[in-house]
Amino acid sequence: MSKTHWKRLINPDYLGAYSLEVGQDMNVTIDHVRRDMVTGVGGKEEECTIAYLKGQKPLILNNTNSKSIAKLYGPYIEDWAGKPITLFATTTKLAGETVECLRVRPVVSKAVKPQLSDERLDAAIGKIKEGSYTREKLLQQFALTKPQMEKLNAETAAPVQA
Repeated sequence: MSKTHWKRLINPDYLGAYSLEVGQDMNVTIDHVRRDMVTGVGGKEEECTIAYLKGQKPLILNNTNSKSIAKLYGPYIEDWAGKPITLFATTTKLAGETVECLRVRPVVSKAVKPQLSDERLDAAIGKIKEGSYTREKLLQQFALTKPQMEKLNAETAAPVQA
């Protein structure tokens, strides 16, 4: 059974270490990168560099992750569009504390189907049920985790003919 990390409730609009299961990698493709205003905890606004990803929530890029992507694809953010990266959760020291963080693996990932968030899976299942989307198209476009596949099968299985 999938559990919900408490941080998903605080900043549900962006990916973070809390977006991954322990030991799980997430292969994603960068759609584009730009600077945008982000409203943080407590309503504080800050301009951040954000990688908008295909089929996933955006990723706020810190210097460490920006440098990792630059080592893979060069320093120009325009060249990052369409490029695959692999994200993983780890920990780092921040102000004397060990905190969770999301990092970019320092190797070019194979072009793979993007992961699908649970929220987007729920929306896709709704579209399948109403007939405007198909299971086949979903499986062609996205990589599903085992729990997501089980949910898809349970909620969209064709009725058994008696």
